Amino acid sequence: MSDALFSPELDANDNDDLRGLVEHFFASRFSTDNAIVTEAVKRMLSAGGKRIRPRITLLAVAACGGRPAEHLSLAAYMELIHVATLVHDDVVDNASTRRGVNATAVDYGNRVSVLAGDYLFAWIFKNVTAGYAHPIPHVLSATLADICDGEVLQLQALGNLNLTSNEYVEIARKKTASLFAASARCGAVTVGASEEQTRALHAFGEYLGIAFQMRDDVLDMTADERSLGKPVGNDLAERKVTIPLIDALARSGGDFRAVVRRFYEGDSPDAIPAIVAGIREFGIDATRRRIAGYVEKARAALEPIAASPAKHELSKLADALSGAPGESNGQRRTS
Repeated sequence: MSDALFSPELDANDNDDLRGLVEHFFASRFSTDNAIVTEAVKRMLSAGGKRIRPRITLLAVAACGGRPAEHLSLAAYMELIHVATLVHDDVVDNASTRRGVNATAVDYGNRVSVLAGDYLFAWIFKNVTAGYAHPIPHVLSATLADICDGEVLQLQALGNLNLTSNEYVEIARKKTASLFAASARCGAVTVGASEEQTRALHAFGEYLGIAFQMRDDVLDMTADERSLGKPVGNDLAERKVTIPLIDALARSGGDFRAVVRRFYEGDSPDAIPAIVAGIREFGIDATRRRIAGYVEKARAALEPIAASPAKHELSKLADALSGAPGESNGQRRTS
């Protein structure tokens, strides 16, 4: 991929403009040497997504005085790392849909999907190491290790109704927030930002990512199936223990706990609607307060960054995760 298609005049701070740059970049410049991998990735990209990770990178570039249109490759790699993890996730979770379309494994099979994800990771890092100086390759390789570690921790936590909120946050930090933080950090590093600015943007990304994962888990219990692109309560079906369930268990009575326990032990396979109802009653408000807390931490982390349209847009990304309005129209895991 090359940025030569874009002139320096295509500078942008507005989110819509940044998304347009990224989408044009993928449509016109993305290709690998493997036709199956290219086809599978392009299909995943065309299925949707808000491109929040590349937007964070480009906004970090702008917030530190750089020009977003000159750093589209770096932003694209952030989204492609995310896409590769989704391809693998759908194999691990035996998922049938993603973003409202067939999961990659449904159309290509598990073996091709695993290899496609592996190939994409290798292709990304081949290009990153060729095009970017230290510490960007190290940041991204450490991030990939964190993502894999977080996924393993989540697998180990399946069905563990004693999982604590702190343990959940550590899983979310690694499997989701680490890439948000890396997206912001690399955007700052590539334009020579100060260490203070770089640390601030890294912290912003991490807090934003934790809030994002919590919001994602809330949507699994509150959005409708059409907007989710998969059944409501899918996390329950996979025996995941997410923060709304943790909060509901902490605030509910023995009857709800008994229903949840029987379901996770495999004795009540039809209990998902009742558990979703209980989580909505006992857990969602508490989780929303947690999200609001991480949103506030994300906004506070930006204090060392000078006022600018890009900083304002970063704050708006955080603000968009707070509160319940429009939640029924939310779309899970499309970002």
